Amino acid sequence: MNAEEVELLSDSKYRNYVAAVDKALKNFEYSSEWADLISALGKLNKNNAKYQVVPKKLTIGKRLAQCLHPALPSGVHRKALETYEIIFKIIGPKRLAKDLFLYSSGLFPLLSNAAMSVKPVLLGLYETYYLPLGKTLKPGLQGLLTGVLRVWRRAPSITTGEQSRKTLWNRPLGESIFTATNTLLEKVAAAVEQSAFYSALWGSILTSPAVRLPGVSFVLLHLNRKLSMEDQLYVIGSDIELMVEAVSTSVQDSSVLVQRSTLDLILFCFPFHMSQATRPDMIRILSAALHVVLRRDMSLNRRLYAWLLGFENNGVRTGPRSTRQSNPEEHASQYFNSFSKDMLVQAMVGILQGKARGGEEESVLMHDLNHFASSSVCWTNRNLVTSL
Repeated sequence: MNAEEVELLSDSKYRNYVAAVDKALKNFEYSSEWADLISALGKLNKNNAKYQVVPKKLTIGKRLAQCLHPALPSGVHRKALETYEIIFKIIGPKRLAKDLFLYSSGLFPLLSNAAMSVKPVLLGLYETYYLPLGKTLKPGLQGLLTGVLRVWRRAPSITTGEQSRKTLWNRPLGESIFTATNTLLEKVAAAVEQSAFYSALWGSILTSPAVRLPGVSFVLLHLNRKLSMEDQLYVIGSDIELMVEAVSTSVQDSSVLVQRSTLDLILFCFPFHMSQATRPDMIRILSAALHVVLRRDMSLNRRLYAWLLGFENNGVRTGPRSTRQSNPEEHASQYFNSFSKDMLVQAMVGILQGKARGGEEESVLMHDLNHFASSSVCWTNRNLVTSL
């Protein structure tokens, strides 16, 4: 109980208000089915708008979170969201920012489990009450992004046959959810600053496997391909180590789709001839990316080779103009020897050794790997040029 609540306890009307809220909360203890929860929420909603300070807020936050359990029907979820909205109107943005963790612990996980009729209500709640928090939203930003990105989807594509009819039938609904979540995320990024937004995004990608594909896809969608990465450094976030760790983890994900999207991201964000990341960070990413060859998936190998040999995914040559050759094989060989060969060797040393052993033994291994890398680049060139 804070000082403001202690001061209000001298007011008899506030004490009656506390007693009424406490009585309403007792109804949750005797609920045996979902209809009882709706009734309990309705009684709690009647005790509102008298004071900006909500009593028993810890208990209220816990009960509301319980009412948003995925196993409960959408009617309970909608009624609980009504209660959230009433509380947010009462307390205002300053108190919401202070008690963000109390109310968000129930709200953030709901979106991916909510019925289609509940999703717009929840997104509206975020837009109305969370966006105005601005930078004070940062402590809960990663949780918000993790919850929203789970339902963020690119607009569905047209297929054929029966699948086409199903896709077209669901298209308006899918596009509306995509538009709503995408717009919300863009507004959140503007509200909290881009660097803070992307730092939280990389944190979500690192810690939540379910967020990796939509998270990386979101970044790819919002990158401006007409600008260089140096003009979009906010994408790295405020901690490049976090991004490097997230990308390295994502490229080793068990899903081929996640690996493919992450390699597309690496191709644009971390070309070997640029200096967005330090050499150790590049080797860390490369060491992780090399594991995709174990998949024996041509789409992954093509992206990896393109990165190593100075091509974009569509076959366009990259690198300083002075190193670009008209012949694709000559360009690949020169780019590889100039920019990526040494780091590839170091990455392979790290993989084979587990850690650097130092001394003469490492020097011999480095010499052998240099010879191996030089002799194998021609084979890689031919495969890349053929696949492109």
